[in-house]
Amino acid sequence: MTSERPSTERKALAINLDGRRYGSFAEIGAGQEVVRWFFRVGGAAGTIAKSMSAYDMSVSDAIYGHCERYVCRQRLEDMLDHEHSLNLERLRESRGDTTAFFSFADTVSARNYHGTNDCHGWMGIRFQAHPRDQDSQIILHVRMLDTENALQQEALGIVGVNLLYGAFNQYHEPDRLIESLLDNLTTRRIEIDMIEFSGIAFRHVDNRVMSLRLVQLGLTNAAMFSATGEVLQPSEVLYKKPILVERGSFRPLTHVNIDMLRTAQEKFQSEPDVDADEVVSLAEITMHNLQANGDIDLRDFLARVDMLAACGMTVLISDYFEYYRLAAYLYGYTKEPIAITMGAASMKDLFDEKYYTALQGGILESFGRLFKNNLKIFCYPMENRETGELITSDNFKTKPELQQLYDYLRDRGDIINLDNFDSSCLKVFSRDVLEQIKQGDSSWETKVPAAVAQVIKAKAYFGLPT
Repeated sequence: MTSERPSTERKALAINLDGRRYGSFAEIGAGQEVVRWFFRVGGAAGTIAKSMSAYDMSVSDAIYGHCERYVCRQRLEDMLDHEHSLNLERLRESRGDTTAFFSFADTVSARNYHGTNDCHGWMGIRFQAHPRDQDSQIILHVRMLDTENALQQEALGIVGVNLLYGAFNQYHEPDRLIESLLDNLTTRRIEIDMIEFSGIAFRHVDNRVMSLRLVQLGLTNAAMFSATGEVLQPSEVLYKKPILVERGSFRPLTHVNIDMLRTAQEKFQSEPDVDADEVVSLAEITMHNLQANGDIDLRDFLARVDMLAACGMTVLISDYFEYYRLAAYLYGYTKEPIAITMGAASMKDLFDEKYYTALQGGILESFGRLFKNNLKIFCYPMENRETGELITSDNFKTKPELQQLYDYLRDRGDIINLDNFDSSCLKVFSRDVLEQIKQGDSSWETKVPAAVAQVIKAKAYFGLPT
């Protein structure tokens, strides 16, 4: 946006002076930092029907019902349900023809006295875009990065005002709404790692695209969604779980991708310190993999995630091109084992020193970070197209000056060969399949799962002739 962004004060005052907006604020944790802005700027009587904060757990349960945790999505949704229903029940008949009601809520864990807690929170708004309209809703998860409690409270209040202003004035432009959430803030203070739009005003919004926007705009480094398209908050999926990641372009998703994940799962789940029933498997796509000439083709992005969804995969979109950065991100959620599976061709990139020039310690520093918590790499074999030789982790060759480093990592068990593969998959190369799709050569259908072929044909993805 090139136009000047309004200050937090101007946003709050504009809402207070909008006679159509009327509703309630319910905030737990970090004070009532959002509603404070509306009281501070004046004219709040025209906007605020009620402001409350049920800090005590017993009181909170009495109002909203029992909940296992108090800083979680379920508590936030309970708060929105309760408060919005009360607004409509008490006020709809007397002023429903001229008023668009809303309920704002947040439940937050700001920095405690000892600085030992995870500083994060859930925030949301349920609202009517117009009087008598059906409800719409925005829910987001924030991480507060300031080191002082007072600064975290301040940042939380600003994000809340931005969310309210965006919901009321930019609901028809969700891209712009997302971009505005950090107005008057920076990504050094607040991270937004999950957002979900729902309801009548957002009936045409694809939340998977909105997850991509979070990463694209730098509001977070990674976003996640399920095979059904449900937006996921990473910590709730990954917390204290063993994690297996397959990174790829998935353009398209072929039998090789499926077999690589299957073989890695078998090996990973057989590890003595891995609880097989708890393993979370992710298909990861980096922003680097999505960009062409600096731009992202949304249709191409949706083609990939539709195929992954057809195969029941949970998708992680990340800005972690370097593997050690991906590992650090995952280490932040779990102390359980982590593994990354890749083909022998990707191993060449892993040992390419040009990717580590930004690190003072170069490739040695990157590998120190990557393998420090006993992370495993599972190497899927590749068939040399010219000689027919099978390249595995056992006979893999890198540059002579790095070969001893590779051999050391392999010998100590950091790099593990996948020998339980389906040999029929080795002759499938995604670039060949992509070219066959574009040319209308139907043989491509034998090289992808049936569910993937169905998606590609139904939506004419990847330039399939119609």
